[in-house]
Amino acid sequence: METGVRIIDPDTTYIDQEVVVGPDTVIFPNTYIRGSTNISSNCEIGPNCEITNSSIGSSCIIRSSTIESTMIHDNVSIGPYSHIREGSVLYEDVSIGNYVEIKNSTLGRGTKSGHHCYLGDSDIGSNVNIGAGTITCNYDGEQKHRTTIKDNAFIGSDTKLVAPVTIGKQSITGAGSIVTKNIPDFAKGIGSPARILKEDRS
Repeated sequence: METGVRIIDPDTTYIDQEVVVGPDTVIFPNTYIRGSTNISSNCEIGPNCEITNSSIGSSCIIRSSTIESTMIHDNVSIGPYSHIREGSVLYEDVSIGNYVEIKNSTLGRGTKSGHHCYLGDSDIGSNVNIGAGTITCNYDGEQKHRTTIKDNAFIGSDTKLVAPVTIGKQSITGAGSIVTKNIPDFAKGIGSPARILKEDRS
């Protein structure tokens, strides 16, 4: 608190001794910050957050969410009720809404996932829109596989991405599609299973 950190309710806040919190950050009630966590300046953390062994950039807002072994860059917003799991990296200006789970995935600058998604073992580019209900189907019963989504892609609501699969840059998946094959750049994948419709949008 001597460094300009504001803790709204110290009686309901737990911060490990090795945690570092930057100036002008506000920590709201019922927040637990553990391990080797580093939170930069001008952040809003909580209420009802649990953050462990993670790095949080400046000017981030995290509400009612769990963050584990994750690197979060500047100006990222998360929550409420999301879970960012180990091995994830969220770059600048990423927006994660409610009930989103991310595991061992990278999200590029400006990418958005607003509602009810699972993004596991994924490499997602910049300015990608992930529609509500999207799932990366990363486990085939024996092995985990990765999903790649390139820059400026638009993933329609309720899309199932069956890994291993790649969605090309500026490509689109239709709502409710099940994608089992790669979609090229500037193309559309629509249906169950998705049919590839090539479109020159370069």
